[in-house]
Amino acid sequence: MAYANTPRISSHCRSTLSRLFTTTAMAAGIAAAMMAPAAAQPATQPAAISDDIVRLGLILDMSGVYADVTGKGSATAAEMAIADFGGTVLGKKIDLMVVDHQNKADIAAAKAREWYDTQKVDAIMDVAGSAPALAVLEVAREKKKIVVFSGPGTERITNDLCSPYSVHYTYDTWSLANTTARATVEKGGKTWYFLTADYAFGHTLQASATEVVKANGGTVLGASRHPLGSSDFASYLLQAQASKAQVVGLANAGGDTVNAIKAASEFGLTKGGQKMAGLLLYINDIHAIGLEAAAGLTLTEAFYWDMNDQTRAWSQRYYDKLKKMPNMSQAGTYSSVMHYLKAVQAAGTDEPTAVMKQMKALPINDFFATNGRIREDGRMVHDMYLFEVKQPSESKRPWDYYKLVATLPGDQAFMPLSKSTCPLVKK
Repeated sequence: MAYANTPRISSHCRSTLSRLFTTTAMAAGIAAAMMAPAAAQPATQPAAISDDIVRLGLILDMSGVYADVTGKGSATAAEMAIADFGGTVLGKKIDLMVVDHQNKADIAAAKAREWYDTQKVDAIMDVAGSAPALAVLEVAREKKKIVVFSGPGTERITNDLCSPYSVHYTYDTWSLANTTARATVEKGGKTWYFLTADYAFGHTLQASATEVVKANGGTVLGASRHPLGSSDFASYLLQAQASKAQVVGLANAGGDTVNAIKAASEFGLTKGGQKMAGLLLYINDIHAIGLEAAAGLTLTEAFYWDMNDQTRAWSQRYYDKLKKMPNMSQAGTYSSVMHYLKAVQAAGTDEPTAVMKQMKALPINDFFATNGRIREDGRMVHDMYLFEVKQPSESKRPWDYYKLVATLPGDQAFMPLSKSTCPLVKK
C-alpha cells in the first residue's frame, strides 16, 4: 500500500544511501572480526617458495687436491638427485649453482655470503675441505640459512661449532678414527706415528685417532705435519720410518693420501714391517694408487658401490655419466639433496627453520643409508663400514677393490651425544 504523504526519494539519494549502508556493513564486519576470539583467527602459514625457484649451491674443489673426491663427481650426483626428484618441488623449478673455492676459506665464505645475500640461494649442499667448510658454516649461522656437508670431515661441525641450520651428512673425523684406529690397535698395531695435513681436518683427525689409540692400550710416538697439496713426502716418511712405529697413520685426504701411500711403497715402509693406516681413504684414492701398493690397507667408508643391488644400480647410472664409480661423499651429496627436497615438499615451503624441522623429523632410507636420522646436533647418524683393500688376485673387475670386514651401527660409529660439546644438545 502506498502512502500519499510519504516523500519520494530521488535516484541520486537512493544511490548515496546504498553506498552508506554498504560502508556501514563493512565497518561492522571488520569490527566484529577484530572483537572475535584469537582462536578464531587462521594460523599464520610460512611463505611457500620464496622467489619461485629453489636454488641449491655447491662450493667445491674443482681443480685441486680434492677435485677427484668431490669436484665434478659431487656436482653430477646433485644433478642426478634433482632430475630424479622431477626437476621441481611444490611446482617450482630447482636450480643448481656450482663454484670452485680453490681450497681457500676466504673465497668459500665470500661466495656463500654472495649467494645467500644476492643470489637467493636457499641451501648450500656441500663445501669441500674442512677449513672452507668452517668458514661457510659461520656465514650460514649468521644468515640463518641451511648448509649441508658431505665432503669435509672435521667433527667440530656437529660439536663445539654446531648450528641449528647445519647438517654433517656423510662421515666425520671421530667416526673414521673410532672405526679404523680401534680395529688396527685391536689387531696388534699398538705404536703409531702420524703424517698429518696441517689444517683443521688433519688436526682433528689426528687428535681423534690419538684418543682412540690410547684408549685401546696403544701409544703415539710422534707426528709430522705437512702442508695441503704436498708433492714430496720423503722427509716425513723418513721420520716415520725412524720412529719404528708399527703403524703410520695418514691423517690427510685426497691427493695427499695418494702421494703419501705411493711414496711409502717406494721407500719400502711396508716391506720393512710398518703398516699404513689410511684414516680417510676414498675408492678414487685406491684406484689412483693401484692394488699393488694399496692391498691390505684398512679403511672406513660410509658407502661402497658394490654392497647390494641398490648401490650397484645407482652407481652404474653414475658410472655411465663419468666413467668412474662414486665415492661416499658423492653418494652422500645425492642422498642429502634428495632429503632436502623431500623436506621442502613436506614443509610446504623453503623457509629454513621449517625445512630443517622436517629434515630432522624425516627418516633417511635410500641406497646410501637405512634408517638414517639427523640428530639435534646436526649429525646424520647411519652405519659405517670397515673395509680391507683386496689383493690384486682377489679383484675380479675394475673398481672391485674392497672386502667388508665389519659394519658399525650409527650409534656406535659416531660420537655419542653424552660426549658432545654442542650447545644444542640437551644434557
